[in-house]
Amino acid sequence: MICTYILECDDKTYYVGSTNDLDRRISEHEGGKSRYTKKKLPVRLVFKKEFEDIKKARKFENFIKRQRNRNLYNKLINGAFV
Repeated sequence: MICTYILECDDKTYYVGSTNDLDRRISEHEGGKSRYTKKKLPVRLVFKKEFEDIKKARKFENFIKRQRNRNLYNKLINGAFV
């Protein structure tokens, strides 16, 4: 499974990423192996979208990151946009 995901950090900020192994990646975040999330633990998975290949997942990840729009994140999390 390849997916783009959003984590909500303890300080209410969001982390956006893509991976081919979501369980492993979340474990890395929770284990402090991600520079951004390591000081913002705990994290909570709030959104994921599956893709056929990593290129599509990364393209969607980059689209989300370019928006820098909390309203977009909230729409994705609430299922109002995809």
